[in-house]
Amino acid sequence: MKIGVIMDPIEQVGLDADTTFDWMLAAQKRGHELFYIKPDGLSARDGLAACRAAPVQVRRKPGDHFTLGATSLMPLSALDVCWMRKDPPFDDEYLFATYILELADEAGHCWVLNKPSGLRDANEKAYVLHFPEVTPTTLVTRNLTAIKDFVHEHGGKAVIKPLDGHGGAEVFLLRLDDPNLNTILEVITRLGRRTVMVQQFVPEAARGDKRILLVDGEPLGAVLRVPQGAELRGNLHVGGKAAPATLTPRDLEIVAALAPRLRRDGLYFVGLDVLGDYLTEVNVTSPTGIQEMSRFDDQPYSERWVAWQEARIASKTV
Repeated sequence: MKIGVIMDPIEQVGLDADTTFDWMLAAQKRGHELFYIKPDGLSARDGLAACRAAPVQVRRKPGDHFTLGATSLMPLSALDVCWMRKDPPFDDEYLFATYILELADEAGHCWVLNKPSGLRDANEKAYVLHFPEVTPTTLVTRNLTAIKDFVHEHGGKAVIKPLDGHGGAEVFLLRLDDPNLNTILEVITRLGRRTVMVQQFVPEAARGDKRILLVDGEPLGAVLRVPQGAELRGNLHVGGKAAPATLTPRDLEIVAALAPRLRRDGLYFVGLDVLGDYLTEVNVTSPTGIQEMSRFDDQPYSERWVAWQEARIASKTV
């Protein structure tokens, strides 16, 4: 296969943590050609999608982890698969990129993972609203009075985060007895001009949140992200530590609840965040954790992901 990889600067990837880099190593090992595409390299003319791409080779060698060939303009139809792996935020430029990618994906010229329309529709916070049976009690609003009422209803404690946040940014624990409560709400809602999500506090958060990776609605595996010290967040890049995790019967119930809609929306590689018995987020833009999971389980999970794509293309079921 010829695989295009849309990602943030390859110079800055974490060799032992970045999921996209691990995919590239796995695809290269299996004999596929890789093409590096910067997010600003997409274009369209007269209904045809194109990209500025460079052939790339990768290796797990610090300071010398990639080699780029010459960059050239090529139609996306020259690729078999395109991985859309630009990290959040999902801003206007990300949105515009999905329009271009959709031209190629809908024409059947290039299989885009995840599906561009699915990326647009599945806000990583608000998507959980479709599955209230497996989520903590959740409020989405920008009304400050409604937020304080919600906190009161849930014992004086709740978690708040912006709908466009990522990586644990601007996640706060709200307490009715906190003298800074009004200030926090004013700042995070921008004085009531930005919509936010408020969720029932889940005490199991102290033990870590479980990242479950799915391929086409089926669980690939899981890793636990454990907050350190008094930190609320378990996100790895804000200091959380990875730990082994197994899937519980409740985890499998959550997966089963989401799988049909994920498949319908073309969300093939997804990361579910689970606290205790509750789903809290659905990560679809560039879910991570596969390297940590692979080390704990001693399994080539990235190779399995690439093999799944090979099988789908071979059977013409993309």
